[in-house]
Amino acid sequence: MSSNHIQVAIFDHANAVPPHVLTALEKNEPNANCILPTLQKSRQLESSGQRPPRRQMWVVCSSKNSAGQMMVDFVLSITEGNIDSYPLFFSTSLPVRQLTQDFVVPRMQEIVKALANTSIPVERVYAVYGPDTLAKVFAKCWTTATGVANLSNAPYYAAKLSFCTRGSFRDRPVNIRGDFTFEIRPANPPYALTQEGAHREANYQVAHNLIWIHRITRRGSSVSEVASIVAFSRNSTRNATITKVYTDPGCRRMGCAERLVREVTRFLLGTKETVSLFVAHDNPGAAHVYSRVGFVGLDPQEGSVPGVDNWSEIGFDRNVVRLGHW
Repeated sequence: MSSNHIQVAIFDHANAVPPHVLTALEKNEPNANCILPTLQKSRQLESSGQRPPRRQMWVVCSSKNSAGQMMVDFVLSITEGNIDSYPLFFSTSLPVRQLTQDFVVPRMQEIVKALANTSIPVERVYAVYGPDTLAKVFAKCWTTATGVANLSNAPYYAAKLSFCTRGSFRDRPVNIRGDFTFEIRPANPPYALTQEGAHREANYQVAHNLIWIHRITRRGSSVSEVASIVAFSRNSTRNATITKVYTDPGCRRMGCAERLVREVTRFLLGTKETVSLFVAHDNPGAAHVYSRVGFVGLDPQEGSVPGVDNWSEIGFDRNVVRLGHW
């Protein structure tokens, strides 16, 4: 589908996604951390003769640059996770300053038109997550086209994308209290989290070595306890993404989260060029911890850092859609 210089292409097989689209995603793997890992994994599965259990789709919007060359502007994914359906994810290799309303709106209108010609049901589009402008404009265009109200006034998640490199990584000690000892290691079986509703996700992450734990032993006790966990479940060729950081309330203010995030980041940078994560705008404490580890653009004194951008997850009317999980 095309409108003047804007073209939208839809691919329902991962191996059908053209090489130049992969190249565009790989130019900025932190920005593509919600799309590229699933795409690469799906390509491997398809190459081995397997198919995902439910339909997946990748939507590519391209347009001509000033030199008349077709360039990839946005990639949208409609994909499945290990637990349930993901939100619609957006990625772009374009700088935020280029994502003006005049640039984004006509492209989103074409994307929505293209989706209307697919068999994707309206209830599948339960939320969209991406750089602020992309998520907000898509939500508005989708509501206009389908009549399904969006919840842009109360985003499910509002965060900043940050990343750490080998150059920005800060290897500094965290003071250790004298009344406990600690151990940091991958969460190998038979360890599994016990939070209700998270068993399947935790078991998958443990089985695939995607989660590390920080255990502490308090003075006078012979029993260790899990203080913090860090999961990194979206990983592509050159980027790993920390997807979950949690510290037990009884173990906070001990430096456990910082210590564990630093060790996990150090481990991941052994094979990756970047480690990315999202930090919620309403969690300045986490932003401070991640900044101390070396994640850029989170310290207000640092100023603007290219690639460290605001992202939003915008939901749609829950009376119409079927919620998934990510």
